[in-house]
Amino acid sequence: MILAAAQPGRAAEGSYAAPPVPPPAAMSYASPAGLPIVDAMTPAVLVLDGPVTRDEVTGLCDDVRARLEDTGAGVVVCDVAGLGPPGLGTVDLLARLELTAKRSGGRIRLRDPDPRLRALLNLVGLRFEVEGLAEQREPPLGVEEAVEPGDPAV
Repeated sequence: MILAAAQPGRAAEGSYAAPPVPPPAAMSYASPAGLPIVDAMTPAVLVLDGPVTRDEVTGLCDDVRARLEDTGAGVVVCDVAGLGPPGLGTVDLLARLELTAKRSGGRIRLRDPDPRLRALLNLVGLRFEVEGLAEQREPPLGVEEAVEPGDPAV
């Protein structure tokens, strides 16, 4: 068998030449250089300064509601560093702010709470998410605490 070399642009005798393939079309979308732009929802910050009176609570609840609606983030960060020594007035304020946020479809997150305030909130049974702290979670399924015979029932 004799093979004939094909000349450019012509097919060898007895063979089929595919039509020429056009060059790839230019892309109509060029990806931007750098990292992709992310539209992150940044939570609004409400700074609580000094002791808050009962008359101010309603206005602060309105502020939380408005910030949730304006940002759409679902979280309002309450900076509680300037509240002063914790007391039941502070606990009442934070409980009302959290209730207002939940009714508006969101929640509040505490920034820089005094350790005594956190202890008081835990004592009355109120749990708040705190900025910068890992969330408390349930232990993984299948993990059980060992019990020694003779330990009192809890």
